Amino acid sequence: MPSDGSDPLPRLRVSVVDDDGRPVRAPALAAWLARVAPARARGAVTIALVTDRRVRTLNRHYRGIDRATDVLSFPAGDGIGVEPGLQSRRTAFLGDIVIARGVAARQAREAGHGERTEWRVLALHGLLHLIGYDHEQDGGEMRRAEARLRRKGGLGAGLIEREGAP
Repeated sequence: MPSDGSDPLPRLRVSVVDDDGRPVRAPALAAWLARVAPARARGAVTIALVTDRRVRTLNRHYRGIDRATDVLSFPAGDGIGVEPGLQSRRTAFLGDIVIARGVAARQAREAGHGERTEWRVLALHGLLHLIGYDHEQDGGEMRRAEARLRRKGGLGAGLIEREGAP
């Protein structure tokens, strides 16, 4: 840590892009995720809002599951970044969060909230995976962290609770 007391890395920096890596104007999503992110989430993250078809392809290729899912996380160390040019000397690149727009829209309707709220639910879930949480193996640690951060960000039920996952 620098001797002047400043943080070694800035708080979370969030970029939002489309299928082609072009910037998407979603300042509320980026600002919200940066505000509610846990303190250890320092650096940069990209959220890609893409088609269900693109997510299905990624899900099949990287997880062996031939269907669209709502959100996928690709930690920077995996070498599969959507926008690798985000890195700078002062900012660690944490990875990419890929959200299927169509799935998100359907889930938003089912949950009774707007699509942008669903993006927040999915982005938070994806970020927690990027920083090392794994609800399938952590005995509820991710569920508790997600619940705490959702409350901080003013969200209702989260992804883990809705799906009944561990």
